[in-house]
Amino acid sequence: MAQVKFLGAVEGVTGSLHLLITSKSRILLDCGLFQGTREEESRNFQKFPFHVADLDAVVLSHAHLDHSGRLPKLVDEGYGGSIYMTRASCDLLEVLLKDAASLQERDSQWENKRRRRAGKEPIDPLYTEESVQQTLTQCLGLPYGHSHKLTEDVSICFRDAGHILGSAIVEVYIDEDGRRKKLVFSGDLGNSCAALLRDPEVITEADAIMIESTYGDREHRSLSETLEEFEEVIREASENGGNILIPSFAVGRTQEIIFRLGELYQRGLLRHQAVYLDSPMAIAVTEIYHRYQHVYNDEDATELQTVVGGRLSKFLPTLRYSTTTDESMALNRIEKGAIIIAGSGMCNGGRIRHHLKHNLWRRSAHVVFVGHQAVGTPGRALIDGAETLRVAGEEVAVRAKIHTLGGFSAHASQKQLASWLGHFERRPTLFLVHGEEEAKQALQEKLQEEGWKPHIARLGESMSF
Repeated sequence: MAQVKFLGAVEGVTGSLHLLITSKSRILLDCGLFQGTREEESRNFQKFPFHVADLDAVVLSHAHLDHSGRLPKLVDEGYGGSIYMTRASCDLLEVLLKDAASLQERDSQWENKRRRRAGKEPIDPLYTEESVQQTLTQCLGLPYGHSHKLTEDVSICFRDAGHILGSAIVEVYIDEDGRRKKLVFSGDLGNSCAALLRDPEVITEADAIMIESTYGDREHRSLSETLEEFEEVIREASENGGNILIPSFAVGRTQEIIFRLGELYQRGLLRHQAVYLDSPMAIAVTEIYHRYQHVYNDEDATELQTVVGGRLSKFLPTLRYSTTTDESMALNRIEKGAIIIAGSGMCNGGRIRHHLKHNLWRRSAHVVFVGHQAVGTPGRALIDGAETLRVAGEEVAVRAKIHTLGGFSAHASQKQLASWLGHFERRPTLFLVHGEEEAKQALQEKLQEEGWKPHIARLGESMSF
């Protein structure tokens, strides 16, 4: 009998790691970074809780680092096999992992300076760019809807999850004792109101399902309300002269925000405000998005083609790329009239920290959160009402207006998760993963009302199906 062992993203929304065990195979589903507090991130340095050499294959649902960011560590510990994902995920992964390695090496250098002064032994980074290069040679991109045999008894097929470019629902087929079983791993399911991407594909049959629960306890605001508030923030900032900071994830969220700002520009509502994309990684990802227009939803693809021949950045003519450190620092001299999109999305690193330092104390400034803020992150502190925030070694007063626009979320809401599950023709075994405890419990109660018997996965637990 096949079983799944839950090894990450079961006590929160990061560190996705699940081991599928059959009589003949060991398949790893995702290999993500733990993100958030220092204690949480220290878990990334622990050895994997299985024999890496025993793995037959690794399957990646999508390129976000909380699902992919420990792949180089897996390779460093001895995994030499193939890593399967969609073709777009292959392209995105190169950008994300190289950036992650650069940050790991830089952070270890700074830490080792401190440790030398304290007479302590130096530490190594989680992994290096050399490890990333080796990892990328092991990645294989597959198209959506294509069945691929991994081992003697396991095959997979990717379906569009609609979460970010290249995100996949993974259908896993297991042949044992003359019978075929099917496990569906949702990865992260997309918000059906999101721009550019298609809705998550409908699946109707499974013997077991692993579904994320990031927003299992809430509904998103309607898209119309979200866009109205976004428009109001921009109007208010224009009237009082303040800057708008948008902490944004480089993959997915940034491209949607560019599209939505482009819509406002095309309607004549964004003529006088310059938009700066201050993230080399987000710039590189936006260029990758240009190459995959064939996976956009029909409505948005048609609008882009009609107006600007399909190029997302041309849809927003006031968009400026800030690639160098000097260009980024120059933005801190702008006191009004700028919309600055920068990472990281939870304000726990990246260039957004410096923009917060220079704008957070201004009453005319606005900070617009467009994605999930994990517990323990600076972004979460701001939306929870922090009066000061420590930024770059300095306590900064929070006088800017803080906005949370939940309708831009790239994750399905509770209702959308239940609706996606509602297409299954019977009620197979159901495991809830990738969510904070309150979200999982709320989704469990909702699904029980609809006839499901969902099981909340626990760390280290093995479940058969």
